[in-house]
Amino acid sequence: MKTIRTQALEAEHHATLTPGEDERFSGYGVMGLPFSSGYVLAMRRFPVTSVGPGYTSVWLRRPSGSWTIYADAAPEVSCARYFSAALNEAVQCDVRVDWTGDTSFTVSIGRDVDLTWTVELESTPVTAAMSAVMTALPNKILSNKALLKTMGSAAGPMLSAGRLGLTGSVPNKQGFRAKPRRIWFISRSTVTLGGEDLGRPQPLPVQSRLGDFWIPQRGIFVIGASSFDRFDPAEHLPATARRTP
Repeated sequence: MKTIRTQALEAEHHATLTPGEDERFSGYGVMGLPFSSGYVLAMRRFPVTSVGPGYTSVWLRRPSGSWTIYADAAPEVSCARYFSAALNEAVQCDVRVDWTGDTSFTVSIGRDVDLTWTVELESTPVTAAMSAVMTALPNKILSNKALLKTMGSAAGPMLSAGRLGLTGSVPNKQGFRAKPRRIWFISRSTVTLGGEDLGRPQPLPVQSRLGDFWIPQRGIFVIGASSFDRFDPAEHLPATARRTP
């Protein structure tokens, strides 16, 4: 059986985009992980996209509720393209993901950010069963908004993750479709930011979200794809849109 690291690296080195005219991304990431300190982190590693070069990003929510996205590509071609209207800041900087074992990796951002995030993953009967079902679904079916809405409603309670939104609208007003293929739980994780320990993984008193994308109340690692409505300047906000919470 292939290890999680092998599957993730195969998804990285052999990533392909699904057919379509929308804006598409393929790779892996942490959907989200809340900590006892009130911080929330997420990670995306998309080696291929239809809007620009591949990139890695870290989403960081502070206890105040303000969000920052750090990415090693410009905001216009990375996650801020869709979420910047809800961000306090979008920062372009080096972001590294290093696999340290068959089920573990470290995410790091140097310089002024000084973030080190360690993650350990595990498979359970629930994640294995869900992965088997989602891997078998054709892309056309997995792109159906009604199906994704039903899947998200069912998966949240099954995974004890609170609400999950696999389709809806992002803060910059494009519609999104999250298409997970394989999932695992995060079994252990630690984070330091500027030398400060951010505590242990723990659900938030109030679940956080960005638009219709709900941040899971427990750590979930996913290999899969995402797509967004094609940018229309008459309907959607540009990546430079900002508001300060």
